[in-house]
Amino acid sequence: MAKAIHSMIRVLDEERSVAFYREAFGLGVAERIDFDGFTLVYLSNDEAAFELELTINKDTTEPYDLGNGYGHLAFSVEDVDAEHARFEAAGFAPRKLVDLKKDGKKLARFFFVKDPDGYEIEVLQRAGRYQ
Repeated sequence: MAKAIHSMIRVLDEERSVAFYREAFGLGVAERIDFDGFTLVYLSNDEAAFELELTINKDTTEPYDLGNGYGHLAFSVEDVDAEHARFEAAGFAPRKLVDLKKDGKKLARFFFVKDPDGYEIEVLQRAGRYQ
């Protein structure tokens, strides 16, 4: 069987991105590997073994074109309402809270926020399949 271990995104400013993911999601630097042309920064926390890999290409000075193929990264939290309020207070500009329903039954409660490079991140109430 295969096991998912990380997802990679390209970021423009290492310090700004590391600070955002630390403050927003409690992710810390698990490892930083510097190469001549790029740097890899692996972020994680104690909630899961899955990591977010930030790739910083040293010769890139313009924001990346995210295209139309990228979807989103998702985090589950204990109290999505409290997290939404915290994100607002931190100036992260989260979008509105949404209740997703199917046949009158609530499937999920969530909001989206963008990271400093424009990547979409979904923040879900921990419930059901979204543990």
